[in-house]
Amino acid sequence: MFWRLVFQLLRGNSGRLTVAILALVSGAAVISGLLNLELGVEYQLTQQFRTLGANVVIAPKADQPAPESALGDSALMNEDAVLNSVGQITGPSVWFAPFAYVIARANDAPVVAVGTWLDQVRNLDPTWKLEGNWISSRDDLEQCLVGRNAAKQLHLVTGRRLRLQYLSRTAECSVAGIFDSGAAEDNQVFMSLRALQTLADLPGKISLVQLNVSGGPKVIAKVAGQLSEVLPQFQVRPIREVTEAQGALLGRIRLLIVTMIVLILILTVLCVVATMAALAIERRADIGLMKALGGSISRIVGFFVAEVGLLGAAGGLIGAIMGVALSYWMGVRVFDTPIPPRWEVFPVTILLMTIVAMAGVLPLRMLGEVKPAIMLRGD
Repeated sequence: MFWRLVFQLLRGNSGRLTVAILALVSGAAVISGLLNLELGVEYQLTQQFRTLGANVVIAPKADQPAPESALGDSALMNEDAVLNSVGQITGPSVWFAPFAYVIARANDAPVVAVGTWLDQVRNLDPTWKLEGNWISSRDDLEQCLVGRNAAKQLHLVTGRRLRLQYLSRTAECSVAGIFDSGAAEDNQVFMSLRALQTLADLPGKISLVQLNVSGGPKVIAKVAGQLSEVLPQFQVRPIREVTEAQGALLGRIRLLIVTMIVLILILTVLCVVATMAALAIERRADIGLMKALGGSISRIVGFFVAEVGLLGAAGGLIGAIMGVALSYWMGVRVFDTPIPPRWEVFPVTILLMTIVAMAGVLPLRMLGEVKPAIMLRGD
């Protein structure tokens, strides 16, 4: 009988209840969309910031003396010792590569020659624009990549041979591609690490290691801390410009999302309370009849609580489905990648909308003042 009366109440005031459920569905759609966006935005921002290049660098400490045969002006690191430690700490979501530098000569002009794993260049710096072909083998001794400015200075095109000289040693490579990084790398020549170590006569030595860690600022700091523990003789530092920008942007987006959720909840509560207050006034005669038949005010209020509870749950479920679709569209428009649905959004949205709907019970306090005799006389 209880639920039969509840459904009769729902059918008897479909007009005003439609306004309430529209408010609940609209609020739930926006809230669930924002919640789904908030849960997925860290991954999307991480992927976007990862295209900016390396975010952790391992290098010799500044007070470490440099030997006379050092690459450039830096002290050297043992390649195997550093890379083995990096491989043990990091996982498949971390890209890294060693780097070594010398100032060589090509066509009687000085040029910075960089030795690295050529197959990892594209992963570490995904934004580079390349004219030609990427090099798929890290130990390719025959090919190299040349920066845009260096290619212009040395009059190079793809396919042409480049001869580098360092002290009394020389090395040759074929230009596989000319890249545009928009940074200092445009003035450099990238070749196999083995080829540069042979050219500089420093086998097994590197200048630094660059890492591109997938994750937020906390993940990056954690990886850097673990590497500092296993490599205390070297300096391990996150690139602050990248990690701080990522953390600041993520914090602002989350603050905006939380603020919007709170504001929408308040507006939805006001709309539901206003609708239920008008509904309570319309139902005074029904309440008077129920009280005249011996119904207690707690029992009568229970009918309305069940009614608004059903409205809140139904509005939350419908709105959650719409909101997940909304966040999917927002991900495509903002990040060019859809944000997949997070299933925990559904119970949270339904619970929030049920609580919001329960705020509609507040105007029912006036029902306790209804006098059955007065209502039945039609006054």
